[in-house]
Amino acid sequence: MQKLNAIFCLTIVVFLGWAKVCESYDFRKGLAAYNSGDYTAAIHAWAPLAKQGDYRAQFNLGWIYDNGQAGVLQNYKTAARWYTLAAKQGYASAQYNLGVMYAEGRGVPQAYKTAAKWYTLAAKQGDALAQYNLGVMYAEGKGVPQEYKTAVKWYTSAAEQGDASAQTNLGLMYRNGNGVPRDDKIAAKWWKLSAAVGNAVAQAALAAMYADGIGVQQNYNSAVRWWRLSAEQGNVDAMFFLGMMYSYGQGVIKDNVYAHMWLNIAASFGDINASASRDMMAAQMTSTQIAEAQKLARECVRQEYQGC
Repeated sequence: MQKLNAIFCLTIVVFLGWAKVCESYDFRKGLAAYNSGDYTAAIHAWAPLAKQGDYRAQFNLGWIYDNGQAGVLQNYKTAARWYTLAAKQGYASAQYNLGVMYAEGRGVPQAYKTAAKWYTLAAKQGDALAQYNLGVMYAEGKGVPQEYKTAVKWYTSAAEQGDASAQTNLGLMYRNGNGVPRDDKIAAKWWKLSAAVGNAVAQAALAAMYADGIGVQQNYNSAVRWWRLSAEQGNVDAMFFLGMMYSYGQGVIKDNVYAHMWLNIAASFGDINASASRDMMAAQMTSTQIAEAQKLARECVRQEYQGC
């Protein structure tokens, strides 16, 4: 079973270019400074506005201090303070970022319950990242009761907005029957959407569906295609199964050298099954073939798994 992992990535939203943002000269001045890379000047322009209650300036100051820009020291406490002021005015991106800070304990004491509170406020305004993280919290019971149905609700909201991580986890919920009746076809549908935009976990999961003919028509070529795309992103499970496909000659021409190569790479990450399968494969190979497989593995790693 794939683990449901929250992706605690900050919303990167600095107000850029919209007419409604350019109402004040000082704000425009700060924006121009930010765009030119003069973050100290941007702070000087936005700080008075933020103190007067401008949520745009408050959020932007939070973002600068949160990330630490050239000439500005990273300061999580200051970032959290500005995010809080903007979040209390109802700005969804600030609410989401503040939720991340409470979830990770950056600039504030770690508090999942408080993180869930801010995620909920942002999620109700349609923020897809907040909806996804809130779904993870309900799936895992962090800061909220573990409720798979509620997790599915928020995953669905985010997935329908195109959030690949939500689509991946929603597929998993349908595959396992958590919070919804088990439905392999719907699981495959969501994994196809997520895999198409490059989500490595979804690609590996979809590959397994094609290999076994679950939720989709069995197609070894498609299984190999998706495992390869996932393996190229460093997914160890995909590397293992791609190696096995080479060993069986399913979806690819049987090739013990490439089977050994992929299994060896997966084994280097500590995959016990890959290590055992590699050793079994090696027993069927000549020393020359093993040496070639090891050479290919080293080259594949250097190429960051591309074109192997």
